[in-house]
Amino acid sequence: MRTPPWLDGIREDIDAALVRDPAARSRAEVLLTYPGVHALISHRLAHALDARGFRLLARVISQVTRTMTGVEIHPSARIGRSLFIDHGMGVVIGETAVIGDRCHLLQGVTLGGTSTRREKRHPTLGDDVLVGAGAKIIGAVTIGAGAKIGAGSVVVQSVPPGATVVGVPGHIIAYTNRSNDTVERLPDPEWDRMEALEQRIADLESRLAAALEAQRERDQEPAR
Repeated sequence: MRTPPWLDGIREDIDAALVRDPAARSRAEVLLTYPGVHALISHRLAHALDARGFRLLARVISQVTRTMTGVEIHPSARIGRSLFIDHGMGVVIGETAVIGDRCHLLQGVTLGGTSTRREKRHPTLGDDVLVGAGAKIIGAVTIGAGAKIGAGSVVVQSVPPGATVVGVPGHIIAYTNRSNDTVERLPDPEWDRMEALEQRIADLESRLAAALEAQRERDQEPAR
C-alpha cells in the first residue's frame, strides 16, 4: 500500500537531517528533538490548509509553531523536498518565498521582503542552496542552484548558480562547478586592499621600532 504524500514528505525531512547533521544518530532522535523538523511538519499542514482557503487557521498554526520552535514560516511559502533547517532558532521565511529541493538553512536566516505591495517580494532559492547562520536574503531575488551564502551575509541581488557569496552587502568570491565539485576562486579587491593595509601597518611598525631602538642607543652613548 502506497504511503500518503504528506508522510513521504515527513520522512524526507527526517532523512535530510540524518544526512546533513553528523550529530543526528537516529530517525527517532530527529523526530523528537529537532525543532527545524517540527517546524517543517507544521508548515506542511499549515500550507495545505492555506491552499484550501483556511488561511486564519493556517496562520494560527504557524504562530503556535513559531512560539514552540523559534522558526517562523508563513503558510503561503512554498518549500521543496528535503529541506534541512539546522538548529532553527530565529529562522524567518516570508509569505512569497520559494525554496527548492535539498536546501540547507542554518539558525538566524531571514528570507525577507522589501515591498509592502501584494506581490512577489521574497527570495526564491534554487535546489541545493546552503544559507549560513545569520544570513539575510532580502527582496524578490533569485539564488541559483547550488549557491552558498556565507554566515552573516546580506544579499539584496540575485546570485548565479554555483556561486559563493559573503559580506555586507554580499559579493561573489567563488564559483563551484557542480559537475566535478571544483572551486574557482575570484579576485577579491576588498580583501586585497585590507591585506595591503595590514602589510603597510606592519612595515610602519617595524620602521618605528627600529627608529626607537636607534634613538635609545644614541641616548645611551657617553657624552664626548
